[in-house]
Amino acid sequence: MPSTHDWPALPPLHTGIRGRCPRCGEGHLFQGFLKLRPGCEVCGLDYSFADPADGPAFFVICFACVPSVVLALWIEAQFGPPYWVHLLTTLPFMLLTCVPPLRPLKGWLVASQFFFNAEEARFGAAAPPRKTRHDTGAAA
Repeated sequence: MPSTHDWPALPPLHTGIRGRCPRCGEGHLFQGFLKLRPGCEVCGLDYSFADPADGPAFFVICFACVPSVVLALWIEAQFGPPYWVHLLTTLPFMLLTCVPPLRPLKGWLVASQFFFNAEEARFGAAAPPRKTRHDTGAAA
């Protein structure tokens, strides 16, 4: 694809949650459950700029694990059941509230990094020229 192609600015929430390329909205972002592809198969965008780090896990821990722990504590305080009851109630609830949101959250964070041209902070050095989201390849 030529670098002069004018890509529309796609909202990160729209592309990221669906696991689509943040530039064209057509290609796939993931190769497997959480592993990012090397690049977009449609527009050729290199995904090496993407570094969501522990962001998806942090959001899941903050927002999905809390209800699971509250449920476990409530069951324990209300009924005082044996541990196998927690394995049959709390563990499936925790897995269902913690695992499925990881992929959409990771896609949203990667798409947000692309949309806002996020990059690593550089202290005490001049910033290199920034590439726009319309350029091909990864951000520098």
